[in-house]
Amino acid sequence: MKRLVIFFFILIHLNCSKNPEPYIQYLDGYWEIEKVILASGEEHNYSYNEFIDYFKLTDSLTGFRKKLKPALNNTFEASDDVEFFKLKIEHDSLNIYYHTNFSNWKETILLASKTELKIINEEKNIYIYKPYKPLNLD
Repeated sequence: MKRLVIFFFILIHLNCSKNPEPYIQYLDGYWEIEKVILASGEEHNYSYNEFIDYFKLTDSLTGFRKKLKPALNNTFEASDDVEFFKLKIEHDSLNIYYHTNFSNWKETILLASKTELKIINEEKNIYIYKPYKPLNLD
């Protein structure tokens, strides 16, 4: 009986595990922070962002992230700062390992789709992004 219970527990656990590999295809692009949920539970909603995050995959598992400032003519201002990253699937999670000349850190992608990107950092703050849509003044 004990073996049967253990078998069912393992079977349920394996069926509940989610493969995060499909998230990779959605990371590339322009993302705007919509909400941040701090580890304390406090939420910050953003109706306007001066900067957006641009993720560029250079191959299937490496790339960079840049902060961009949208301009009114549908272009962007960018600084020379760039955060290079490597994606790794570890323990059913898709982790982003960043490296710059000044620091290294890790974030985990909780969800990535056409309409939403959720990332949690090492401090357990959750960043919820939506795809960036240019401001249309016409």
